[in-house]
Amino acid sequence: MEQHRIRHRPQQSGPARPGRGAPPAPRGGRTAGQVPAGSRRPAATGGRPVPPVVQTLRRMPNPRLTGLGAGLFCAAVMFALGCLDQLLFGASVTAYGVLFLPVCVLTAAWVRGADLVTAPVVVPIAFTVGVLPLADGDGIPSRLMGVVTALATEAGWLYGGTLVAGVIATVRKIRLMNRRPGRTRTPA
Repeated sequence: MEQHRIRHRPQQSGPARPGRGAPPAPRGGRTAGQVPAGSRRPAATGGRPVPPVVQTLRRMPNPRLTGLGAGLFCAAVMFALGCLDQLLFGASVTAYGVLFLPVCVLTAAWVRGADLVTAPVVVPIAFTVGVLPLADGDGIPSRLMGVVTALATEAGWLYGGTLVAGVIATVRKIRLMNRRPGRTRTPA
C-alpha cells in the first residue's frame, strides 16, 4: 500500500504571479487609474475635478455619420423642421433659419473624420430641402419660384449655417491632423 505525500509549498511574500490566484495584469502593463505616458487626459483618480458642463457633454450621444449619413440626417431633420415650422409658425422662414443653425452644428460635429469635407456641402442642400414645405405656390413652377425666393431672401441664414459647419469641420480636421502618430514638428 502506497501512501501519497502531499507537499506544501511555502507562500511567496512577493507579488503574485499571473495564473496563480492573482488576476492577470491588464494589457499595456498599466493598472487601473494609471494614464499612459504622453496622454493628454488627466488621471481619473487625481488631478483637477471635471466641470459639470463637460460631464454633461460627455453623456450626450456622439455618433459618427458617414458623408451620406450626414447628408440624409441633415436633410431629413430640416424637412421635418420645415413641416413643423409650417404648422406652428405659419411658414416663418426666419424661425426656420434659426432652427437651421443647431442642425448645422450637429451635422459638422457628428460626421466622421474621413468625411469632414462633406459637412459644409450637405448643409446648404438640406436647407433647400427644408424650404420646400415653406415655399408659396400652387403648382410646381410657382413652388419652385417660392423656393428660389426663400433662398434669396434668407441667404444670411444659409451662409451663416454653412460657415458654422465649415469652421467646425476645419477645426476638427486640424485636430485630427495634429493627433496623427509619427508627426514630427521642426523647431522654429
